[in-house]
This record gives sequence, structure tokens and C-alpha cells, in this order.
Amino acid sequence: MAGQGSTGNVIAAVCSFFVPGLGQLVQGRLGMAIVQFVLAVILWFFLLGWVIHLWSIVDAALWKPPVPT
Repeated sequence: MAGQGSTGNVIAAVCSFFVPGLGQLVQGRLGMAIVQFVLAVILWFFLLGWVIHLWSIVDAALWKPPVPT
């Protein structure tokens, strides 16, 4: 993926809109995907899951892959 604003990031953000962490999984970031999904599930019981859900969408949209050295 090319970086912020790329088609890949838009697709990842849309995926995270439906399932928190799915966009991160699409980007190949398994650890962050698990963290966001688990936090969202736990916090939805306290009606605060929307915070993690929004974080997941924004994180997927703004993620920039590391620059190879």
C-alpha cells in the first residue's frame, strides 16, 4: 500500500467501519487487529465500544507502512 489516502487505506477504513480491527488485518497488522477487536467487544458491554470502533477506522485510514531502509 502506498500510504495515507491510498486505495488500500480507504478499503481498510471501510473494513474497520463494519468490524473493528478488520482493516488492520487487511493491512497485515495482526497484533493491532486483535487488540482493537477485543477492546471493542469488551467496551461494547459498557456502551463505550464506539470509541474503539472510531479509533479503528481512523487508525486504518491514516496508517503509513514503514519505509524500507
